[in-house]
Amino acid sequence: MKPLFTKRPSPNIGLIVFVFASLVLLACEQQALLNPFREMLASVVYPLQQLVSSPTQAVRKFGETFSSRIELLAENEELRREQLLQSAKLTKFAALEQENLRLRGLLDTSFKLGEQVMIAELLAVNLVPYEQVVVVNKGSRFGVYPGQLVMDAHGVVGQVLRVNSLSSEIILITDPNHAIPVQVNRNGLRTIAQGTGQVDRLSLPFLSSNADIQAGDLLVTSGLGGVFPQGYPVATVVAVSGTDNAFAKFAAAPVAKLDLNRELLLVWNKPDPIPRVPDLGSIPKESAGSHAAK
Repeated sequence: MKPLFTKRPSPNIGLIVFVFASLVLLACEQQALLNPFREMLASVVYPLQQLVSSPTQAVRKFGETFSSRIELLAENEELRREQLLQSAKLTKFAALEQENLRLRGLLDTSFKLGEQVMIAELLAVNLVPYEQVVVVNKGSRFGVYPGQLVMDAHGVVGQVLRVNSLSSEIILITDPNHAIPVQVNRNGLRTIAQGTGQVDRLSLPFLSSNADIQAGDLLVTSGLGGVFPQGYPVATVVAVSGTDNAFAKFAAAPVAKLDLNRELLLVWNKPDPIPRVPDLGSIPKESAGSHAAK
């Protein structure tokens, strides 16, 4: 038979055992005797730790990846907009730089001319084959008059054809209905340069086959006729053909950049000074209304 009551160890003995074990472990820790066992236990427990924490790490990495993708897309979109804006600004700066160079060239030309000049900007261009006329933003209000000489930084462009109060029409030297007295700068040979309807070509129809003219000769205004002053560059001879018969042909290319200009020089070759431009506030209302209607 089993005894009715079993005798168990006293709790005090168990407490003494645990206290003693704790003291032994503390002593071993002080002497670093448990490090090999700790490393072995860490090696055994590490895979279990990784297995337990892997779902959390996966969720965190997925969130970081998704967030990074959204941020990168937003950053790329912002950089794309900024690049487009900077490209537009650079394009505008390049245009302003070229405009500055053109204006400086015109200013330098005005000093060389030693005459009264005014810069005008193009408003419209009509370069059809049988009419080559441009419109500028200066008119009679600025003292512009019909027949006035018009130049760019390189040479003669044409002359004022019609004048309005705030704008003017300029016929180019290449217009088929335009002719300009010129002379060969090398020997003084005089002739007429006539427009052909092509923006890069003038004809010299009134030269004989034995005329002393050759490719590369510079043609300047002769001053005959009283419209164009003497000595302004007009064109350069580019083609001489048929000089061995009676049907010789001579062609010249304008030195002015007729198809590239945005600004032109209006030249006053009269002794009268340029009239003072009146203020818009001083113009009577009726006159201002008529200007607006025009």
